[in-house]
Amino acid sequence: MRAIVAVLLFVSATHAALWGLLQDKRQAPDFAGTLPSVSYTPFEPGHVVDKTTDPDKIRTDLKKLSTMTRAIRAYSAAEGNELVPPIAAEFGLKVTVGAWISTDDQRNEHEIAAAIDLARRNSNVIGIVVGNETVYRGEQIPIENLGQQPGMGPEPEEAARILGEEAQRLRDADAQPEDKRAEAVKWAIAENNVQRLIKLIQRVKKSVSVPVSTGEIWNIWRDHPALAHNTEFIAAHILPYWENHSDKQAVDQAMYLYKVLRDMFPGKRVVIAEFGWPSAGYNNLNADPGRFEQAVVLRNFVARADAIGAEYNIVEGIDRPWKSFEGGVGPYWGVLDNAGQPKFSWTGPVVDLNYWKLATIALLVGVLLSLPILRLFEPTVMQALLLSATSNAVGAWAATVFAYWDTHYFMFGSAFALTLGLILLVPLVLIAMARIEEIAAVAFGRGPRRLLAKGTTPADSPCPKVSIHIPAYFEPPDMLKATLDALARLDYPNYECVVIINNTPDPAFWQPIQDHCRMLGERFKFINAEKVKGFKAGALKIAMDRTAADAEIIGIIDADYVVDPDWLKDLVPAFTDPHVGLVQAPQDHRDENRSLMHYIMNGEYAGFFDIGMVQRNEENAIIVHGTMCLIRRAAMEMAGGWAGDTICEDTDLGLAIIEQGWLTHYTNHRYGKGLLPDTYEAFKKQRHRWAYGGFQIVKKHWRRFLPGASRLTPDQKREFSLGWLNWLGAESLGVLVALLNLVWVPIVAFAGIAIPDKILTLPIIAAFLVSLGHFLIMYRLRVPVKTGQMLGAMVAAMSVQWTVSRAVAQGLITEHLPFARTSKGGLSRMSIEFQAFWEAVIGVLLLVGAGVLVATNTKQVRELYIFATVLVLESLPFLSAVAIATLELSRVNAFEFWKNSAVRTAELIGLRPVSLPGVTAPSQLSLPGVTAPPQPVASEVQREPS
Repeated sequence: MRAIVAVLLFVSATHAALWGLLQDKRQAPDFAGTLPSVSYTPFEPGHVVDKTTDPDKIRTDLKKLSTMTRAIRAYSAAEGNELVPPIAAEFGLKVTVGAWISTDDQRNEHEIAAAIDLARRNSNVIGIVVGNETVYRGEQIPIENLGQQPGMGPEPEEAARILGEEAQRLRDADAQPEDKRAEAVKWAIAENNVQRLIKLIQRVKKSVSVPVSTGEIWNIWRDHPALAHNTEFIAAHILPYWENHSDKQAVDQAMYLYKVLRDMFPGKRVVIAEFGWPSAGYNNLNADPGRFEQAVVLRNFVARADAIGAEYNIVEGIDRPWKSFEGGVGPYWGVLDNAGQPKFSWTGPVVDLNYWKLATIALLVGVLLSLPILRLFEPTVMQALLLSATSNAVGAWAATVFAYWDTHYFMFGSAFALTLGLILLVPLVLIAMARIEEIAAVAFGRGPRRLLAKGTTPADSPCPKVSIHIPAYFEPPDMLKATLDALARLDYPNYECVVIINNTPDPAFWQPIQDHCRMLGERFKFINAEKVKGFKAGALKIAMDRTAADAEIIGIIDADYVVDPDWLKDLVPAFTDPHVGLVQAPQDHRDENRSLMHYIMNGEYAGFFDIGMVQRNEENAIIVHGTMCLIRRAAMEMAGGWAGDTICEDTDLGLAIIEQGWLTHYTNHRYGKGLLPDTYEAFKKQRHRWAYGGFQIVKKHWRRFLPGASRLTPDQKREFSLGWLNWLGAESLGVLVALLNLVWVPIVAFAGIAIPDKILTLPIIAAFLVSLGHFLIMYRLRVPVKTGQMLGAMVAAMSVQWTVSRAVAQGLITEHLPFARTSKGGLSRMSIEFQAFWEAVIGVLLLVGAGVLVATNTKQVRELYIFATVLVLESLPFLSAVAIATLELSRVNAFEFWKNSAVRTAELIGLRPVSLPGVTAPSQLSLPGVTAPPQPVASEVQREPS
């Protein structure tokens, strides 16, 4: 145990060291001065300001901003913004007032009047900016605002002149050569709005004594010089993020564009009216937002701008969460967060101020998740190392989630989406951890301790009487005869067989069995029961009534199982321990070579019996699966016998026996082989029955997992709980997440909002990779199958995700579904319906959704590519079902096809001679006694499926 504790300490120390080594520290010029100006809007969610309650909020904001800037720029003169100049004066802040201009002429008049009034009444107003990116937004200013008097439009003659000039510009543009026409029309439309904006600016200039301009993107000033000539200064917006420049290029680009405007308009006052960088959100091509990027860009920009004496305004002072309409980065342009706290320091190395808080969270979660390792029975060093590393990785993810939650703003919709995503991810993470734990136990742990091995039976073991029950419902007589013949050959002196045919009125099915039992002798009891209720459990109850009074052990086998003669001889001795209530042997099948589909189906079954059952047996928590099972009669009676309230009566009884405190044992040696489902439809129906019955068992038994409700140990409760979560939960969760993601695709692709963050999508990819690695590693270590069968088994396992999830959904809304017999023995025919229709629909929709995300991702947002990858991975289980359903209908499914293909390939490449029809000479045909020489006969190339 000391070694294990040392491993945990080592991993935790390594984890802490990695946080120390990976701490991001970036260098940037120090800035100890005061910013000349920052943007500020007092709006809160809802885009309104309550004049009676919000002055204190504005006062708090401006008090904080006064410690870092000399002035602020506002964007509106109404909706509460009129409170800003007088409150700013209390803290010695200058104000550049904004008048918001749009297509609403009445609002425009109100904004202009309010801006003029603020400039006249407040001495700290140093300028007015009429409109903000009005030309860039393409919002045409109403002609009613172009008169010289407030609320009065221009004279009719003036209006006609304006409209005539605008129409002429459009005609001139339309007359341009075709290759230049579109650009010319675009310029003409913008120029028309520029001229209208100039008239508004001139109108305001006549009413105030402070400089007047408009705020526009730098290229609007470049392309429409008339705008610069009619303003008292150029208020240029230079935002490299929106122009796809990286954070390393941003400052150089800003300085270059500033020089372009200075050179184009010599002697004109040029102000960089907006420069900034977002601290969170999604990348825009090469532009990556982030707190480090924001800090480095702003500190470099301020240093460069101050060095050349440039005037500038930083956008913005405080984060505004309501700006989500600007995309993922909209709320995150502030130097301060929404609570008024600095996002970074202006001096010293740029570091994450909360970094060590996150490291502490990661380490604490990692340590807490590692503690259960100490409860494992004799874990090895490598086993503990892998488990502890996994726990600490989950801890690091938890810290990342906390950091995301702490640094992002959530409206109701985004908060709901994130909360739902995390709720779905928690069981996904638990499932991934359970699978890694199983890998650690099998790959690095000690070998199985409780597994019954063949050949260890004591020679003088007692031979208690065994009553073997074989329920049958419309089973092929020849198949059932083979089962009974195998039972007659058992190498065990003290047993009987009770054959119970239930609800099978057709004599063709039961008469041959009755005759066969008579032939086999008095050991074999035959029962033909009509109108049996309770499905298979009802039949087994009848068999119990006809069981010999001195039978101590009850054996259960399905009607298609041919058992090994040593079955009872090897396994009954385990009952010499009076605490043993049940011994289970695995299922296996003897008809895997019927087709390629059956071959991979059998490989899929083998994984459960060679991996999961072996590991569960270590904790005395095996799943009883109704055939090749031996049960102590006393244990069965104590557990209440066969119950007919679930369609998985075998698992239900087995769990009830374990809940009574009995020991169970398992062997992975094959003592019997049955038949595989005839068709893929039958395979899916069987899996649906198992899943639906499993969910019934969860609903029936969950109370017995409460403290003191049964004799289950904590380890048994954990194994059963994780087993149900791993099977029923994982499949249902996978379908639910896939369907939710499908619904989310159009919202993300066409509305451009609610893009899933990496903390939600990368864990899905990681969980898929863990599942894939778990399957491949465990099969390689435990399941003796060839590589081809293993890969086929993986496809078969994925193909029933939709089936299992449907069963769980039906289990939520229904109490009882009828027992569906699995078609075996070749009596059933394939349905004319395609057996993976809905899987095909969902799988194709997921692929189309991924394609749509990639095609519409013009900004190359990385989260969208990750989301598309998740959709592709989520489509694989659905497409696996399509692949198997298609395989079943194809010639490729027949082994004869592959054998013939091998022969043809060998002939083509010359590995064997080609068999050609012989040609006999006419003279030879006419001569008696003369025969043609023998032709070479191609030997068949044998190829085992792989």
